[in-house]
Amino acid sequence: MTQGAGQGPEVTRTATLRDFRVPAYVHETGPYAHGTEVPEARETSAGASGAEALADVEEYPDGYTPTQRDLPVINRGDTLQVTVDPAAPAADGPGPLFVVGDVHGYLAELVGALQEQGLIDSESNWSAGTARLWFLGDFTDRGPDGIGVIDLVMRLSAEAAAAGGYCKALMGNHELLLLGAKRFGDTPVNSGAGTATFQAAWLLNGGQKTDMDRLQDHHLQWMARLDAIEEVDGHLLVHSDTTAYLDYGDSIEAVNDTVRETITRNDADEVWDLFRKFTKRFSFRDEGGAEAVRSLLDMYGGTRIVHGHSPIPYLVGDVGAEDDGEDNSGPNIEHPHVYADGLAIAMDGGVTMAGKLLVQELPLDL
Repeated sequence: MTQGAGQGPEVTRTATLRDFRVPAYVHETGPYAHGTEVPEARETSAGASGAEALADVEEYPDGYTPTQRDLPVINRGDTLQVTVDPAAPAADGPGPLFVVGDVHGYLAELVGALQEQGLIDSESNWSAGTARLWFLGDFTDRGPDGIGVIDLVMRLSAEAAAAGGYCKALMGNHELLLLGAKRFGDTPVNSGAGTATFQAAWLLNGGQKTDMDRLQDHHLQWMARLDAIEEVDGHLLVHSDTTAYLDYGDSIEAVNDTVRETITRNDADEVWDLFRKFTKRFSFRDEGGAEAVRSLLDMYGGTRIVHGHSPIPYLVGDVGAEDDGEDNSGPNIEHPHVYADGLAIAMDGGVTMAGKLLVQELPLDL
């Protein structure tokens, strides 16, 4: 069965790592192996964690059907309305710069990581004054509370601006996937590998019914307006480790405008093609990786690329295997991964694999 070919009935699942497959058009491949059971602390707050299969797949095994996942969800009320004080006086120069890797619905882990860096207080309110905070995309899917993550980021954006700093976010491939699933549902699209639908692809890649049920117009509008690429203090910020951004413009402004216009036109095939290109990965790894990074830096500026998308455990080969007799509590990732001749910084610590959700101040002290 080709990617996106329908959806099956709901099933009861246990809290184990799930075998998520990416579509066959993801040409860059890498090693894949399951981890072991999710640690007990994660099972209660996040349900099962998904480790994405990163090999090309021409078709799925007989009888394989994308299914909905019934995972525990953190109960939340309506979106919080926040009252903030008037903006603080401008400080001498911008505040410190922080970036956040892929969150994928792990709200509790995000709150803990932001508190550890002093960006929010014990009540999850902005406490970093003029600091600047960038999220690199992929807020939803796989984890239990993607909408809660978006609500927090939206609220922190208002609070940070009022304090003289900012909290901003980039477009990830999972934002495109959720937008497409909501807008186009089971409308067939030309995937390049047979007939596909956003709905089936979303479910196959960790889409949570609870997120879809709580998705509101203001969430959709916020996601649709996200930038795809930005340059800050010499750091070129992107979600995906791919050169596909070059297909959308010869400047940062052109890329962001093209991506927003594509989403606004509301053409299922165009949005699918955008999602397909943003899903590519590993362009900066192995031979030729540094040249790929330089092609983006030469076009858009900056001296280093900072990205999410591809989990660091896959980039460095730190992925455990089941029943290997060793401690498989999760990947041993504590810091961002610098590679491609020092030109690329990877920020996805593998939270969906029981790894770490990374929040890092830039520049790195190397």
